[in-house]
Amino acid sequence: MAFGRRREGEGGGSVARPRLHGVEHAFSKTVMTLGIVGVGTAVAAILGSQDVQAWITGLVVSLLSVLFAAVLWSRARA
Repeated sequence: MAFGRRREGEGGGSVARPRLHGVEHAFSKTVMTLGIVGVGTAVAAILGSQDVQAWITGLVVSLLSVLFAAVLWSRARA
């Protein structure tokens, strides 16, 4: 099994985490996406106030967004 997908239960066996269903899954993905957008906006505002060149700001925000999305959405599959 993939890392973090199962946890050990009583008696040494492994127990699957409960899966998210329908509305819970959609709500979870929406909240995560809004969080990623919020972090990207904050980073862009900070870099913009420091007179960083626009292409560097775009690159940093894009890379952070992709990284956060990959990590959070891979955890939300369960």
